Amino acid sequence: MSEETPFDTAQRDGLKLKVILVGVGGATSSGKTTLAKHLRNILPSSVIVHQDDFAPPMEQIPIHPEYGVQDWDSAEGAIDWPRMINSLREIKRTGQIPPEHYSHDHLNPQKDVAVDQEVVDKLRAKFRQVEEEHRKFGEQVVWVMVDGFLLFWHQEVVDSLDVRIFLRVPEHVLKVRREERQGYHTAEGALWKDPPHYWEQIVWPAYVAAHKDIVENGDVEHGQANERVKGLLIIEGLEMSMSDAVEQVCSRLLSVA
Repeated sequence: MSEETPFDTAQRDGLKLKVILVGVGGATSSGKTTLAKHLRNILPSSVIVHQDDFAPPMEQIPIHPEYGVQDWDSAEGAIDWPRMINSLREIKRTGQIPPEHYSHDHLNPQKDVAVDQEVVDKLRAKFRQVEEEHRKFGEQVVWVMVDGFLLFWHQEVVDSLDVRIFLRVPEHVLKVRREERQGYHTAEGALWKDPPHYWEQIVWPAYVAAHKDIVENGDVEHGQANERVKGLLIIEGLEMSMSDAVEQVCSRLLSVA
């Protein structure tokens, strides 16, 4: 027997769904997926959607016009935007990931960055109370974490998000973390390994191009959020522990629950 989903629970109990999409953005290797998974572990009735799963098939990834290698990072071609937008619209309506959606996130190993158990227990209790309060008023809250490296580039994706979090880490740290990885698995199960100089030629310039409009003076490493992405909360990933980052994000979530 399949596990009951929040959608099933709402239908069974005659509750109205309140689906909250939480965008957790940041550069490759910034820790955004780790943060999103910690949030999923804390929030009741929660799921996670990875933007990487909306990459086009490998054979459709464009070739960089200058360097002659596949470009998995430039915003225009790295994501199947219509498919992602349609999926987020359906998830917002039902609180469920569409059954045809396939995630390959489990193929990519990730470094474990722990959160203090005392913090986890405290936050779980708070959000269980939030859930109970909503049920008294006939609502079932569903939290959907959407994590991705290009979350704030396409306006329709930005508009679909109820909470917008941006995890920022300095370029030199990101570069080291990226180089320590053994590669990335594609949706087809193939292993993509960065060609020589891929970081400085493609990854970092594409990241800057996709994010310079959301911070003051186009300074992606130090600029404050502007009004391009309303309500954007920037988390400085090297200035706090993962426990502190989780607490700061959860404080924002409690404000919209």
